[in-house]
Amino acid sequence: MSAYIQAISYYLPEHTLSNSELCSIFPALTENDIFKRTGIRKRHITKDGVVGSDLGYEAGMKLFSEHGIDPSTIDFLIFCTEGLDYKGPATACILQHRLGLPTSSGAIDVPFGCTGFTYGLSVAKGLIESGQANSVLLLTSDIPSTVIHPSDAELRMIFGDAGAATLITSNEEISNGVGKFSFGTDGSGADNLMVERSGTRNAADAEWFEKNKDVGGMKYGQMKMNSLEIFSFAMRVVPPMISDILTKNGLQKEDIDLFVFHQANTFLLSVLRRKLKIGEDKFFMYMEEIGNTVSASVPIALYEAIKAGKAKKGSTVLLASFGIGYSWSGTVVRL
Repeated sequence: MSAYIQAISYYLPEHTLSNSELCSIFPALTENDIFKRTGIRKRHITKDGVVGSDLGYEAGMKLFSEHGIDPSTIDFLIFCTEGLDYKGPATACILQHRLGLPTSSGAIDVPFGCTGFTYGLSVAKGLIESGQANSVLLLTSDIPSTVIHPSDAELRMIFGDAGAATLITSNEEISNGVGKFSFGTDGSGADNLMVERSGTRNAADAEWFEKNKDVGGMKYGQMKMNSLEIFSFAMRVVPPMISDILTKNGLQKEDIDLFVFHQANTFLLSVLRRKLKIGEDKFFMYMEEIGNTVSASVPIALYEAIKAGKAKKGSTVLLASFGIGYSWSGTVVRL
């Protein structure tokens, strides 16, 4: 029995932030400057009061309708986000009820960012191939716009909000649906990408809210990123991770039909692609109209690759993600 990606859907908030709008806020920038630096023309932004679980819910409902999936057939829910509704209860429990999943289903939160999809996929694989579940719904949903300071041009250029829903099921007819994983963690780099004042350690206080009262208080915390360190980290860990994924799955680079990485930004991915000597025809990017959507970026890109005919039934696709933590993980999937 093998774990197999059966279906993907995703949801984007209606409101968008275009490069033109950013230029009106930051006059020193031009639309062309932003696009050259990021490969992004617009990003979707949630309205006030809409949180990650709302986007995950919409993505889940879209999955059910788009693919004709009966919610009663799902026996485990994994919700991955860096913006949980509460410290308790688990947001996955709330989503189980909202989505109409059976009360016999399991539900867990995975508080992860950039590598959330591949980590969640590994948990789903473990549940299925150990016989604990047959149908796992993986929701990956993030709202980075809520933790970016309005004056932070760099981060506002890059990030967008989105939710994705992926159904992973057991399949007795194939033996290599979701392959073996490569994982890595280096917490020494945690400070280089962090949402400050967002949890129980050094929590937001009256002084924080007063300092940020002109921008609504930054009540969810504030993202800070050292771009040069993040770039160096990606260059350092991604190439050996790709080699490890291939080795663990008994494959050569030439056996991969398509590479889909975490959609960080076009510049970083283009440098990685050249460093890894991957042809443009085998390397898929999808962020021009949505930005970097954190944990939702890989399933959205995979969905669009399938839609564009870049990945087809029988294709072998290498998925790799990396970022906040530092963390990185990846695998190979057969569609």
